Amino acid sequence: NGAGYKVGPRTLANLDAEVVPIGCSPNGRKINDNCGSTKPDLLQLTVPAVGADVGVAIDGDGDRVVLVDEKGQLVDGDQILYVLATARQREGKLHGPVVGTVMSNLGLERALEAEDIDFRRAAVGDRYVLETLRETGGIIGGETSGHMIVLDRTTTGDGIITALQVLAIMKETGKPLSALVAGMPKYPQTMLNVRVQSRIAPGQSRALQDAVAAAESELANTGRVVLRASGTEPVIRVMVEGEDAGQVVSLAERLASVVASAAAANA
Repeated sequence: NGAGYKVGPRTLANLDAEVVPIGCSPNGRKINDNCGSTKPDLLQLTVPAVGADVGVAIDGDGDRVVLVDEKGQLVDGDQILYVLATARQREGKLHGPVVGTVMSNLGLERALEAEDIDFRRAAVGDRYVLETLRETGGIIGGETSGHMIVLDRTTTGDGIITALQVLAIMKETGKPLSALVAGMPKYPQTMLNVRVQSRIAPGQSRALQDAVAAAESELANTGRVVLRASGTEPVIRVMVEGEDAGQVVSLAERLASVVASAAAANA
């Protein structure tokens, strides 16, 4: 029910796709209301129910997209980035590094590494991804949310253009989407938002630095820890990912508790 409600289905239909539109009846008040890239649950049910090859979910203003494979499994921005990058690599058209963010799944980094593709992390935000692409001469970057920037196709994020590229790769390879993303394992990831009364930079607290160091030592080379102050609300985001889901949850909860204590002491 957002900006792509008309041009999305029409573009695909004009390319001879059989389209089953859902969430395409906007009234100006229900943008992303139980639909779109931020709420793809209904799409995940619909794709296998109608025997579709793929589902496409655009966000309200049309710059983000997430996909659903033929089995109803969600394909996020990290996986889309993997599909686009490896396809360009096979074609000999990949230039510079692929750029994600500090929140991109570790599985993406490891999967690209296995393909001899350089991967860089930018700060969260599409403008930082674009900035890093320009600095490094890269052409493909994006965020887990599905905001992709592919500079050899367009100048900014465009969910429909991103979706068309993935569909083209499916068509050219003859592979279903589930097969195209199979080479990228997703590491278990937990993110907790700790609300704080006053802004605190994670790097300013010795207790937080020690807690992060301890968590990273426990994970060894099997995971990552990211503490990030939100730029829009009084929240510290605690993200932990690794190979062991139980360990990831335990470490995230432990770090969130330290963040809460440090924030209270700083209030």
